[in-house]
Amino acid sequence: MTLQEQSDDAMFDFSRGEFDSAIGKLKSVLAQDAANFEAQLALGMAYYRKGDFKSAIAEGHKAEKLRPKEQLVHTNLSLFYMKSGDKVTAEHHGLQAKIESWREEAKNSAAAKTENNPELQIARPTPQPMKFPSQPWKKK
Repeated sequence: MTLQEQSDDAMFDFSRGEFDSAIGKLKSVLAQDAANFEAQLALGMAYYRKGDFKSAIAEGHKAEKLRPKEQLVHTNLSLFYMKSGDKVTAEHHGLQAKIESWREEAKNSAAAKTENNPELQIARPTPQPMKFPSQPWKKK
């Protein structure tokens, strides 16, 4: 079974509410690929759905190390901390999620402005017509 198939199988269990099975399969995926962001994020959510907020927070921080500026990571951590009763830290991660959404929006807005404004486009050289060398053997 490929890594993607294992991950899909874990997510199928998650969708059916079989969180212990999903956790085991997601851990297996992460044992083979520790940098698998989607599996790491899903593992935190599986612990959350199971009601194990301490483990959810720990796994959420592992996902944060993989992608520190990911909005969804901070949204999840905010949720996990709120459910665990730590409102201050939940608000911190909620704010981080909002900041990341603003960054993404600004980046997309700047890209759109650049695409639509020819003055902001990167200068491209104009192609010169090809000049062929004289061919004295050809008659005119």
